[in-house]
This record gives sequence, structure tokens and C-alpha cells, in this order.
Amino acid sequence: SRFVAVWIPACAGMTVVRRRSVLFQRALEMSFRDQSIRLTTGFLLLASIAGAALAGPAELYQQHCAACHGADRLGAMGPALLPENLERLRKAEALKTVREGRAATQMQSFAATLKPEEIQQLVDWIYTPVTPAPTWSDAQMNASRIVHFAPGSLPDKPAALFDKVDMLNLFIVVEAGDHHVSVLDGDKLERIHRFPSRFALHGGPKFTPDGRYVFFASRDGWVSKFDIWNLKTVVEIRVGINTRNVAVSGDGKYVIAANYLPHNLVVLDADLKPIRTLEARSAKGDKTSRVSAVYDAAPRKSFVAAMKDIPELWEISYDPKAEPVYEGLVHDFRMGEGNPHPGQFYPRRTPLEDVLDDFFFDASYEHVIGASREGGKGQVVYLDSRRKIADIALPGMPHLGSGITWKWQGRTVLATPNLKEGVVSVIDMQDWKTVKQIPTLGPGFFMRSHEKSRYAWVDSMMSPNKDTLQVIDKETLDVVEKLRPVPGKTLAHIEFTRDGRYALASLWENDGAIIVFDAATLKEVKRIPASKPVGKYNVFNKVTRSEGTSH
Repeated sequence: SRFVAVWIPACAGMTVVRRRSVLFQRALEMSFRDQSIRLTTGFLLLASIAGAALAGPAELYQQHCAACHGADRLGAMGPALLPENLERLRKAEALKTVREGRAATQMQSFAATLKPEEIQQLVDWIYTPVTPAPTWSDAQMNASRIVHFAPGSLPDKPAALFDKVDMLNLFIVVEAGDHHVSVLDGDKLERIHRFPSRFALHGGPKFTPDGRYVFFASRDGWVSKFDIWNLKTVVEIRVGINTRNVAVSGDGKYVIAANYLPHNLVVLDADLKPIRTLEARSAKGDKTSRVSAVYDAAPRKSFVAAMKDIPELWEISYDPKAEPVYEGLVHDFRMGEGNPHPGQFYPRRTPLEDVLDDFFFDASYEHVIGASREGGKGQVVYLDSRRKIADIALPGMPHLGSGITWKWQGRTVLATPNLKEGVVSVIDMQDWKTVKQIPTLGPGFFMRSHEKSRYAWVDSMMSPNKDTLQVIDKETLDVVEKLRPVPGKTLAHIEFTRDGRYALASLWENDGAIIVFDAATLKEVKRIPASKPVGKYNVFNKVTRSEGTSH
């Protein structure tokens, strides 16, 4: 009992291996000091204690959760499991997720693996704060920066293997199965190059305006700059512990990263040198927030960021000539009243009635169409006046980040898939009224089209019909075809070639493929093997901000 009372608390913060080592050592020491305790008894006691320790929530986590969520709960392929990250997830829902898993994700069911009381212990533990609280300082960020190739050290022209290749019709393919990225020739529909990436890339990669460089963000906070012309990673930096996505300015001079942990945005120059860290704190100063997403609004020379936990939308200008930002009430800014802040890289806040988890820009980038993950409705925010101007009827949980637009009967419409319901919502962007709710086979994640295509494509990957792509006629607004090339396997994420001739779909399996369809006849053309290709990004469609793809 003396052994247990002294050494179990002392070992509480240790890894399993270290704990066993210490327990073993102390058992031996106490056996030799006290003749009444035999060496055999010490070994038996050690085995008993080590076995009991393995039943604790920390050990259960290391055995079943750490591979996806990180050994320190700070996130990896899966999200960070910390109280601040789980604030909007009730424990009852967390228990259900652990028991039953989560459809269309890598979160498996543990009902057959863990006892009910073990699941309860595990969930209680992940809602317990990590001590000390995890942080990622500017000093740590600067120290993490790795320069593989100094600026100007690589040739300023495409490598020889790109001879006669349309550099703007290349595809960047993120393969999550084995954490690689492929470069595809969009004309020949062949792989040119494949290289290892950081673990668990998240959010779409972003390109510089000339298409030479692409920036990747990993879930665990690494931002990487890749030179497509020379097929080299040139510089990397870790900007946080759990990162959502990055955006690149319209002039290619700046990069910004949105973080879940810490609660901030990080502004960098194009060589990934930190410029400023913006804490995501409310205007009242009483709360911080995870950052849901950040996107570039090139015509405005600014970034726009949505906050997951506070009802605010931020616009961050990267224009050196940006007007000052005034916080609080000002009677007349022309009189020098208030407390002005330099406009560049200082957030201009729009207060909202509800948080925005996801949003979409209109073509002018003057309006933001946003929705909360709580679902049921959306709102339109006019950025110039910084206020909501309309509500939109959006059922379920619309995925506006995958929304697209096209011309319909002389008007521009927005179409968005839905993460909770089998429906595509089509909205008139002039009066913000619903044109049609198009029924689909189930909740989906991605929607794509092309200016030269009569069709829009949508998946149902969040449903039992995850293996079927639906093709919508953009004029009749009806589903006209259902494509199911590999029954039972997840099929999602369409991207078009530069000319709109081919549509490339992802077979989301570790032994998956990129399935190429003729965009006019809807017939399969070929397959390119790939390891869970979660996303494909055509350089031209992205840098020109095609209406048929997300930005």
C-alpha cells in the first residue's frame, strides 16, 4: 500500500513506457531495502499496478485515439480533443460518436472494442483541460521555419519535363491515404510527379496568381510552399497546433493561416516569414474563438475570416494604403476622434446575429453568404456597410464553401450541397430567394461545374449512397444522370480540366483512383490509381476563380 500511495500519483503524467520503467525500478529498490518484501512480490505488484494503469483513460486514448488525434490531443488527421475545441459538442454527442463512429469519415465505432464505462472515462478525460494549456508562440513559430531553397536559387522557368505541357492545365492532387501529392498533366491525363506531403493536409491548396507556387496547410499547423515549376518544396513553417486552411492574397505577396489552436490568424509574407499574429478575440474582449476559415477577396485587397465561436466576421486588408480601423463608437472620425489603428492587417469587424461556420462570396466580393452549422437558415452580409441585409432559407447544413454559381434564365444563381439533407439549394443572387430545392440521394460535401459545361455535379458521400455522383442539368435544375462506377465505394470531389472537356472524380479509398469522365457524354474515359485522392485542383480554374469551383 505504501508503494501504491507514493508512486501512482507520481507517475500520473508519464507515458506508459516511462511509467513501467519507474515502477520497475522502485519495486526493485523497495524490495532490497525492506527484507519483508521479496523480489518476487515486487514483480507481482509491478505487474498488477501496470495492468491497472493500462485501464486508465490516458492509456485508452494512447491505444485507440492517438494515431488520428495526436499523442498530446493536439490534433493530427483528426481534430484536437481539448475542451476548447469541443465546446460546442455536448458530451452526449461525443459519447455517441465514440460508440457509433461518424459516417463518411475515418472516425470508426468503438462499441465492440471498448466497454461502456471505458467510453465514458475516455470522453470525460478529453473534456478535461490539458495542463499546462497548449500554446504556440511567435518564437516557436519562427524557430520552426525551414528553408529548403533560398529565394532566387531555383530556375525561373519550368523544368525540362514540362516541355510542351500547359502549365495552367496542371492538377494538384492531395492523396490522404499515404500523405502524398501528385501533379497531373490535364491534357494527357497522366501523372507527372508525386511527392510526400506533411501529415494530413487539410483545406484546399492555394496558388499564386502566376500558378508557379502552391501553398499547403496540414491539420497540425504546417504551411508548406511548393514550387510547381521546379517540383520542390522551398520553405515550411509551423503556424499553429491545429490549422484550418490558408489563403493567398490576390497579388501573391501574402499568405494567411486560420487556426483552431491557438485561437488566431497568422499573416506571413510569400516566403513564409511571419508578419503579424492576430488573436481571434471578440470586440468585447471577453472571449476568443477558433477560426472557421479564411479566404481571399482579391477585388477588395483583403482577407475575410469567419469565427466559429463568436458572432463576428473579420475583414483584414493587405492593402498598404488601407484606411484606418476605428474600434468602438466614433462621433466623427474626420475630427480625429476614437482610437484609429493602421488599416493594413488590422481586423475590421462585422457583428452578426449568429456565428458563421461557412461562407461564400458573390462575384463582386461585396457580399458574403454565410451559414451556421446549426442549420436552418443563412444570412447575407454586405461588407461595405458591415451589416446583414438578408436572410436565406437554407435547410439542414449547407456547405457553402463548396458552393458554385452559373447563369440561369438571365440571372446568377448560387447552388450549394448539404451536409445533413439530401438536397441542393439553388438561390437567386439578386433577390436572395430560393429558386429550387433539388432532391439528391443523400447529404453531400462537394459540388462542381464549369463555364463550358451544361452540367453541375454533386456527391452524396455523407450517406449510404456515397458511391453515386448525381449530374444536374443547369437549365432545367433536374438530376439527369446518376453515375456509380464502383458500387459500395466513396465517390466525391469533381474538378474539371481547364477547357471543361473532362471531369475528374475521386474514388476516396486507400487503393482508390481518379476516375476521368467525358464532361459531355458522361462516359468514363480512364482511371489513374491514387491513394485516397481527397481533392484535385486545376491551376487555371483556381487562379481565374472559375464560377464552377470553390475558391
